[in-house]
Amino acid sequence: MESHYVLSLLLRRAREDDVPAIVAMLADDPLGAQREGDPGDERYLAAFERIDADPYNELIVAERDGKVVGTMQLTYLAGLSRLGAERCQIEAVRVAAPERGRGLGRKMIQWAVDRARARGCAMVQLTSDRSRTDAHRFYDSLGFTASHVGYKLRLD
Repeated sequence: MESHYVLSLLLRRAREDDVPAIVAMLADDPLGAQREGDPGDERYLAAFERIDADPYNELIVAERDGKVVGTMQLTYLAGLSRLGAERCQIEAVRVAAPERGRGLGRKMIQWAVDRARARGCAMVQLTSDRSRTDAHRFYDSLGFTASHVGYKLRLD
């Protein structure tokens, strides 16, 4: 995957040295603070290595002036429905606190949708915690529809 500049931003595949910044963004909200640990935890690096080695996963960062300011994970899902169409699942979308409200999230999602379209995906989907009402309005404004109910079962 080649890197792309989008209005002074570089959107690219994450590198191992980006992991601490990504984990810090994942932890920088009330929900993430409850589930994330020390950014140096070796489990994060092991997960990064699995994601990075998988051609159906892309861990993406947005970089501005050499600093990671956003992240998201794109997972490409094969299925038989829709004539065997592939779907792009967008997860773990985060924007660093100083960058919020400046349009970075919109640019990231639009970039991801364009990437999925170029790959031939028939659909882009995502999930968002019920408590993230601002995120829901954001996704609605981008043309996403809350068409399904999601369920999760924690395996602790």
